Amino acid sequence: MVCALAAALCFGTATVLQAMAARAAGTGGGEAALLLRALRQWRYLAGLALDGLGFVFQIAALRSLPIYVVGAALASSLAVTAVVAARLLRVRLSRGEWAAVGVVCAGLAMLALASGPEGEESGPEALPWVMLGAAGAVLVLGLAGTRLRGRSRALVLGLGAGCGFGVVEVAVRLIDSLRPLDLLTDPAVYALLLGGGAAFLLLTSALQRGSVTTATAGMVLGETIGPAAVGVVWLGDRTRPGLAWLAVLGFTVAVAGALALARFGEAPAEPGAEQDTDTGALRERG
Repeated sequence: MVCALAAALCFGTATVLQAMAARAAGTGGGEAALLLRALRQWRYLAGLALDGLGFVFQIAALRSLPIYVVGAALASSLAVTAVVAARLLRVRLSRGEWAAVGVVCAGLAMLALASGPEGEESGPEALPWVMLGAAGAVLVLGLAGTRLRGRSRALVLGLGAGCGFGVVEVAVRLIDSLRPLDLLTDPAVYALLLGGGAAFLLLTSALQRGSVTTATAGMVLGETIGPAAVGVVWLGDRTRPGLAWLAVLGFTVAVAGALALARFGEAPAEPGAEQDTDTGALRERG
């Protein structure tokens, strides 16, 4: 659980840095050009470094905890982002938003009490290939989403990014050998790489061009519900005896709290900028 929370801390802080860099990268060109411009921003590179560290913690957590616990913990990174934005960028949190941070913490505490060890089942033999196909579908969904406008675009891109991160969560559990030859022939490895790459690309585009609140809500739903279901149905994830109800309640509470903080999927690009929480647009004061 410590590793899952450390991953949330890394991802939540990285979100602030990457969102600032994505806004500074401008709007011209396609998605690949947008990513290349973002990579020239030191904040984006620092965010990527934190993402890399968070991914290490995520792998460690997925090796010892059920996917539903790790997924909810990662969704709680929005609470981290909100607190970081409040401290470093002087973003004002309403009483309701501070309450949502507390709700996320309460949900995670319930999950920690109710969760059992990770499942030991490997799932159907075709599951790694299904995950690879899902990763490809995420990329296609993202390319289709870039042609949309308004909230539909933001929702599709955010949901696609969340599903990509969800593929990563499941793929980590499916990799059962670290020998180089086995890794080269394991479809779960390619699902992890394709799903993670597509998710980062779609999330960058969603943060830069769409409604932050809508995109982040879609991402939270995509990275929690589907992977949790796969873990319970096929990988043997269970709760402690008699505490399934507490795990369901904790998962629901944590995800609901994260959705309430969805606007913090992006922090203001500058301390003096005011963010429209409905559209994600930035307006200079005065």
